[in-house]
Amino acid sequence: MSQKRKVTLYFNAAMLAETQKEALRQDRSISWIIQAAWRIARDAVKQMPSTVPTSTHAETGAHPVQTGMSEQSASRAVSVRTQA
Repeated sequence: MSQKRKVTLYFNAAMLAETQKEALRQDRSISWIIQAAWRIARDAVKQMPSTVPTSTHAETGAHPVQTGMSEQSASRAVSVRTQA
């Protein structure tokens, strides 16, 4: 069985509210909704261009993630347990 880890994800208020509403509608946890959405969208996300040159990935093992958030965007943290 996969090991679970707790992570914190940041969503803007509208996205979090929509995710919570869908979780209630389906009688599922927010974690389940996010994991299902990732499984559905994974291939499309992998087709997006990287923000870090490919050579940098190979050399450092870096992942193309954006850091920081706009101060203007209202965001809320959600703690989600994930399976490794």
